[in-house]
Amino acid sequence: MTKLAFLGLGVMGAPMAGHLQGAGHDVTVFNRTEAKAKVWADKYKSTSAATPREAVQGAEFVMACVGNDDDLRSVCLGPDGAFAGMAQGSVFVDHTTVSAKVTAEMYAVAADAGIAFIDAPISGGQAGAENAVLSIMCGADEAAFDSALPIMEVYSKICRRIGASGSGQMTKMCNQIAIAGLVQGLSEALHFAQKAGLDGRAVVEVISQGAAGSWQMANRNETMLDDHFDHGFAVDWMRKDLGICLSTADEIGASLPVTALVDQFYKDIQKMGGGRWDTSSLIKRL
Repeated sequence: MTKLAFLGLGVMGAPMAGHLQGAGHDVTVFNRTEAKAKVWADKYKSTSAATPREAVQGAEFVMACVGNDDDLRSVCLGPDGAFAGMAQGSVFVDHTTVSAKVTAEMYAVAADAGIAFIDAPISGGQAGAENAVLSIMCGADEAAFDSALPIMEVYSKICRRIGASGSGQMTKMCNQIAIAGLVQGLSEALHFAQKAGLDGRAVVEVISQGAAGSWQMANRNETMLDDHFDHGFAVDWMRKDLGICLSTADEIGASLPVTALVDQFYKDIQKMGGGRWDTSSLIKRL
């Protein structure tokens, strides 16, 4: 049993923390909405704390899964932040999708305090978190990654160190860039099938077994055809992620024309009132 803390109990964080507690670890949780943390603690017969600093007391590893750059700074920094309560030699694992800039900032602050910092964004959505089959891409010093790997393996199907600090977030950007194009392509294919009078499910059954197959096609085609988008990763969050991708692309000189176009398509979905719809809702604008 390892003493752990988990900061952030959203649709991803809550089940991830639950898997850790279920694996026999001693998990203390913090959530900005304190009532949600108490509900989680009651469910898993564990403990919640009023501040990140209180939550991390005595923890060897601290995991975070919050919303954005500012949320990460909020749980890490300040007199009530996690870094103020973590012991030297402990490890902070950030599962949030954030900018490479804030990752570099947190890595440096943590290092000054004798704390290891791992950027470890995740892919797999809510279902991946609930079923403990997330993909985790990490940027970290090798020793820190090796020590945290057994903890992260509890809720992942693959967890890999890509390189030094920041590499995890850069890899997550690659993930979101790929997804943006895939979902738009799938939306257009299903839209075309419908306009052509074809049975969309029959079309997918055939083409999914060939070169066009993808996770998005296998897991989202039926809900897209049924006009059902109340699940999965929200458009608002995808636009946040794509904004990070496009900003970073400008900094490093990468060209992302399709990503920039799909980002505007998601903006159209937001204007339609679909900010909380799943990202597969791109088909709605067609």
